[in-house]
Amino acid sequence: MIEETKVEYAKPIPLKTIDNAPYWDAADRHELVLQKCTSCNTYAHPPGPACAHCGSQELVWENRGTEISGTIYTYVVSYRPFLPGFENDMPLVIAVVELDELPEVKIIGNVLEATVEQIDIGTPVKMVWQDITEDRALPQWTLA
Repeated sequence: MIEETKVEYAKPIPLKTIDNAPYWDAADRHELVLQKCTSCNTYAHPPGPACAHCGSQELVWENRGTEISGTIYTYVVSYRPFLPGFENDMPLVIAVVELDELPEVKIIGNVLEATVEQIDIGTPVKMVWQDITEDRALPQWTLA
């Protein structure tokens, strides 16, 4: 009999709320869904209870699929862990990524498996989902 050792995820796990549950449910399926206002046709990310642009509560969720690409809009490099669990991830590139198909939408995530020298504004990236627990996946980025 082989005994498995289960490793607990030590980093903070994003909280699922009534406003963002469809986003996280889709991420857990490795899909991107975005909140969109039907009154002004503006995408709302991060999602909320009302449109940040016009205040309308007429919101829908639009599935954008699994093949998501973008370019680095801006980024920071963290050389020290500010939260528990990140000690072995330094330096960590945290990027704001402009989606190729929807440039008005910007999504924050870590750029995985890349050196700081490979990153610059305009660098093409693709979204990947990092399974952190049995029921939670995080959207992250890798070089395209």
